[in-house]
Amino acid sequence: MIVIKIIFWLCLALVFYTYIGYGIVLAILVGLKRAFGKKRLKQPLPSDIDLPEVTLMICAYNEEDIVASKMENTHRLNYPKGKLKVMWVTDGSNDSTNERLAAYEDVTVVYKPEREGKTAALNHGIKSVETPLVIMTDANTMLNADCVREVVRCFMDPKVACVAGEKRVMARSEGETVAEGAKKDNGQAVAAGEGLYWKYESTLKLLDSELYSAMGAAGELCAIRTPLYREMPKDTLLDDFIMSMLLVDEGNRIAYTADAYAMEYGSADFTEESKRKRRIAAGGLQSTWRLRRMLNPFRQPVVAFQLLSHRVLRWTITPFALLALVPQNIIIVALGGCMIYTVILALQALFWLAALAGWLMARSGKKNKLLYIPYYFVFMNVNVFRGMAYLRSHKSNGAWEKAKRG
Repeated sequence: MIVIKIIFWLCLALVFYTYIGYGIVLAILVGLKRAFGKKRLKQPLPSDIDLPEVTLMICAYNEEDIVASKMENTHRLNYPKGKLKVMWVTDGSNDSTNERLAAYEDVTVVYKPEREGKTAALNHGIKSVETPLVIMTDANTMLNADCVREVVRCFMDPKVACVAGEKRVMARSEGETVAEGAKKDNGQAVAAGEGLYWKYESTLKLLDSELYSAMGAAGELCAIRTPLYREMPKDTLLDDFIMSMLLVDEGNRIAYTADAYAMEYGSADFTEESKRKRRIAAGGLQSTWRLRRMLNPFRQPVVAFQLLSHRVLRWTITPFALLALVPQNIIIVALGGCMIYTVILALQALFWLAALAGWLMARSGKKNKLLYIPYYFVFMNVNVFRGMAYLRSHKSNGAWEKAKRG
């Protein structure tokens, strides 16, 4: 009985710390740094004449439907003409993507006939980049007008090797046509859940960056100093995370800025979103193993603390701890545990029932943002287990099935 109680409280503490506690600890540490440390001021931008040349690199596979919208968005970026180079790296595209890009005189197309995945495309495309800075983004994400300027501003700090922009998830408005009936609302439910998740994640990234360094950059908007790029194995699933964390491993920082952001629609439905989460979970496990040296607290203690707390726990042992809480709680109550265990069991039951209700409402197309939170939380953790199976079946392949957007 005592052993079960100890394990139960350890599991509960682990789940709480991973999803809530780390954010609290991080906020306290950043608050102390602001009070007693040297403030990190916003870097001034040089004049347009002195701004560096930048390459906007877009890796794409069969994106014929989005080429026009992406190029329209690119042409609206507020950066001196001639200093922003646009490069599309098309990885095995067999639709009309290349033909549509040929209509733009200001675009360089780097084409690979074989589809080997985004990591292989990055490794291939970076060899053609001639500018000191490269911004990587996806074809289906739209950037704010001052995005490039704000990214360059972060690079004015010589310790910054990588800049992570903010990801913003959009839901289709009622007036837009994406699907009919429940499927449309289902897509909006995904966007609501994913959007709430990314708002919290963005807060953690901002605090991580202020404490020392953000823990990875998202591929929707990630920039690096070109000479610092390190080629990655082609089977890498989380190329953006591995690429950026390799720079931190070398003693550099990843700066995070909410002033540069990428906007994209949420997945079309929870089936499509599950594809993404499964791959991300698999990539998280793969990354944990490949970056395991960074968890050594004697190398970079702050980085090891941030990486373990923000990333590794949620990709590895915490989902198991979450799953173990209910049976342990039931056993303790059945064996005559005190009232606190009964209360916790009741709260757990309410949580899982809320998650179930959220799932049922999402399937029927009904909206309830409050219930999307527990459902999306469970949904993410379930896909960690699915990611384990995905990783075993994709040992030598970095390509994946694209998730349809809403």
